[in-house]
Amino acid sequence: MKTPRAFFKPLAIGAPAPYRDLPVRVERMIHFVPPHLEKVRAKVPEIARGVDVILGNLEDAIPADAKVAARTGFIEMARSADFAGMGTGLWTRINCLNSPWMLDDVMEIVAAVGDKLDVIMVPKVEGPWDIHYLDQLLAQLEAKAGINRPIQLHAILETAEGVANVDAIALASPRMQGISLGPADLAASRAMKTTRVGGGHPGYRVVEDPHADGRARVSVQQDLWHYTFAKMIDACQTAGIKPFYGPFGDIKDLEACEQQFRNAFIMGCAGAWSLHPDQIGIAKKVFSPDPAEVAFARRILDAMPDGSGVAMLDGKMQDDATWKQAKVMLDSARLVAAKDPEMAAAYGF
Repeated sequence: MKTPRAFFKPLAIGAPAPYRDLPVRVERMIHFVPPHLEKVRAKVPEIARGVDVILGNLEDAIPADAKVAARTGFIEMARSADFAGMGTGLWTRINCLNSPWMLDDVMEIVAAVGDKLDVIMVPKVEGPWDIHYLDQLLAQLEAKAGINRPIQLHAILETAEGVANVDAIALASPRMQGISLGPADLAASRAMKTTRVGGGHPGYRVVEDPHADGRARVSVQQDLWHYTFAKMIDACQTAGIKPFYGPFGDIKDLEACEQQFRNAFIMGCAGAWSLHPDQIGIAKKVFSPDPAEVAFARRILDAMPDGSGVAMLDGKMQDDATWKQAKVMLDSARLVAAKDPEMAAAYGF
């Protein structure tokens, strides 16, 4: 365990100092693109204008014989536009740490476009040791490349061991930006009996007690991921980093996608992955606070400017706890409004 003084020291001579606070960014959706496909890369500058984060995917969904092309394509993609100027984050998901491609992914990308890269997403993180390894490696590569701001790390929680160690993962490094849930690999790791990628399952239900007259019993589908999300969100918020929903695999079921995203937003997630253009608008809507909720939050803060005492609004008691809830809502809305003129108008900012 590092001492507090050592935690924020660069891990290599000449490497940039770690962030003490996360950069202030709106990250409602992390939009995945396959950079080995030239026709997709050609659309990236246009797509990037409509998303908060664009991510070049090098891992799952990229065929083994296209891994090198995806890495090369991401470097070309990173050079294709001024993402920072658009206010769009540039991320990549590297291959997992035990793959034959990971080391070249990190070394080549940092050397070529590390000054443009905001976050590296790391799959199948199982413990803080995975983050420590990349933390040291990145410091050395940043120093070698003369990069003056640290590249952040985002872990994907997709093994039972990772879930067990999520608190330590979240606190492993000042590079940590956040954590996403990876339900497909996690389901396999846990031996769960589902082939779905995120969302509920029709077989995972509760049923009411039997009725004396024999009428049909009400049964309600439950959320397979609620426990894991709550544990991940607590770990992230404790560490001061961001939790994310991850993927919703049924591209055609937009209603269920919106509901899953909304559940995650209400629980405390900052955003979700978008795997298809149809999911971008859903994430934008869901992870932007509702204007009516924002208006009510403003009324709470206006009634209790310093957060002390008690106020009654619309027959509901407001106190210091609800003041804190209102401040979270309003602060989130202000961040969204600064990036999104349409939402700024809806909020009246």
